[in-house]
Amino acid sequence: MSDDDYTPPPIAPKPKSKISASRRLSLKILLLTRATEHLEAEKAAREEQKVRYLGEKLPPLQFIGLNMDELQVLCKQIHEKIDKVDEDRYDCEAKVIKNYKDITELNRKVQDLGGKFKKPALRKVRVSADEMLKALFGSKVKGSMDLRANLKSVKKEDTKQEKELTNEVGDWRKNVEAMSDMKGRKKMFDA
Repeated sequence: MSDDDYTPPPIAPKPKSKISASRRLSLKILLLTRATEHLEAEKAAREEQKVRYLGEKLPPLQFIGLNMDELQVLCKQIHEKIDKVDEDRYDCEAKVIKNYKDITELNRKVQDLGGKFKKPALRKVRVSADEMLKALFGSKVKGSMDLRANLKSVKKEDTKQEKELTNEVGDWRKNVEAMSDMKGRKKMFDA
């Protein structure tokens, strides 16, 4: 038997589903209703747990029958609890920020090891000369930068003198007409 005689085995056709389309649709609907029921049950359990936790941590306050000194003591206790919770919140935020920085640093190290660098997308920004100076030097720049102030000024008298010089030399066409005796050459210049 040679390599040319090899034929792959025939591929068996996929068996048709034994479940009808309507039955499959009804099963999907049942699964979705069960899933929504589970989600609602989880949501209710979370709310119940939240209420129970708050009931443990924050007992109801009794103001009735307290004199002024007892109310002041109660306020001081509440302020102490608020300060403690605020410190805990600050600590948690600091941990989250530190973990986020660690994650970004580790991601950068992984990219360095992989040899692939992500280039950030750059935006075109139009910046005037004054804004650029403010960005570079801060508020040390006193005046605005006028680019036109350093340009060379041109006096009108100079332009009049230049025109007179060009008029003295004259128009080259007049010179050509005066020097050409043959009318054919003149026509060649005109064309």
